[in-house]
Amino acid sequence: AASADVRVARAAFLPRLDFSETVTRSNDPVYVFGTRLQQSRFTSADFALNRLNQPTPISNFATRFGAQWNIFDSLASTRNLQRARHMNEAAGYRLAMEDQQLVFRVVQAYYDLMLAGRRLEVAEQANKTAVAVADESRAKTEAGTAVESDYLAAQVNVASRQQELVRARNNAALALARLNLAIGLPADSQHTMPTDLKEGSFTAMKLEDAEQQALQQRPDLKQAASEVAASKTGVQAAKSALGPRVDVFAASEIDNVSLFGNGGNHWLAGAGLQIDLFSGGRKLAQVSREKAMLERASANRQMAEDQVRLDVRRAFYDWDSARQMLEVARTAVARADESLRIIRNRYDAGLTTMTDLLRAEDAARAAGMNHWEAVYRYQVGYAALELATGNLSAKSDVVTQSSGAGQ
Repeated sequence: AASADVRVARAAFLPRLDFSETVTRSNDPVYVFGTRLQQSRFTSADFALNRLNQPTPISNFATRFGAQWNIFDSLASTRNLQRARHMNEAAGYRLAMEDQQLVFRVVQAYYDLMLAGRRLEVAEQANKTAVAVADESRAKTEAGTAVESDYLAAQVNVASRQQELVRARNNAALALARLNLAIGLPADSQHTMPTDLKEGSFTAMKLEDAEQQALQQRPDLKQAASEVAASKTGVQAAKSALGPRVDVFAASEIDNVSLFGNGGNHWLAGAGLQIDLFSGGRKLAQVSREKAMLERASANRQMAEDQVRLDVRRAFYDWDSARQMLEVARTAVARADESLRIIRNRYDAGLTTMTDLLRAEDAARAAGMNHWEAVYRYQVGYAALELATGNLSAKSDVVTQSSGAGQ
């Protein structure tokens, strides 16, 4: 649409050509007299009083060609073209920002699916472990080496793990539908479930550098700047409308008694100067309106800059938090696994209870999921940081590092 507006503004520099074909018929004395002259069919007999006062009806087929060209309009057309070009630039920057947001939505949906796959994998493993523990507890109860309450607690644990497994399967199906819609496929399209969620390795970025990049590269800031430039030229164009306008024009007309008959032809050419001395204040009001639009565009640009700074800080702190939490999660997983190993050995030796074992398994499972969620936040957080700085694209590391996963 913005490109079409540029072509519309450029058309103001070209001449305008018109063609028309008109047929009329009347017995009006003035019409008949003038038409006979135009058709070059006037004779001395037409001066008879009865023919002048009561003429017979006559038809006229008028073929007209006209041209008009504005050769000076106080630079209004030039400034309108400049404004259209600025708005076209703004539309291009808006499209570039939409592209980056689309990449982010796809990245987020893809990692959502990988995280859902990990959750499903953990839920399936937890369910298998719970069933194994329940079978072991039943055997010990029947052998008299464990109390019945341990077996009941194991059964309750199995039911909880089965519920989590059902939720994990449904969440994975929903994540797959989200990814399909994000990449433009039907929601029920099937893919291999990616479960290889990995820790990425990204270049560290300082907050000051990230903010500076965003102020220089964010397409929406460039869009706001182009809109300010367009508003400035809009004010100039409105002022130009107060100035004089010079047009040249020409016309040619053929008048025939029938569509294909012979007749007369004539032409006309001229030039005109137009100055609006008073138009009810309409043009002055238009200037005031354009100035107000410029103030609004300038304010929107300042708001956009403030929002960009806030977006960068939010994305940077979120990613930095995810990075630190990932380091903590790695340590927590190792400790939880070691604790589970010790408690399982103690339970097998009859030195601890089923409750302690189930608690240790819950802690290990929670630590594992916290680790994968930290990996997810680390990956998606970096994509959000690149989006905030205006660097996100299909070639970004956060995209290419996972390009081989879950094809």
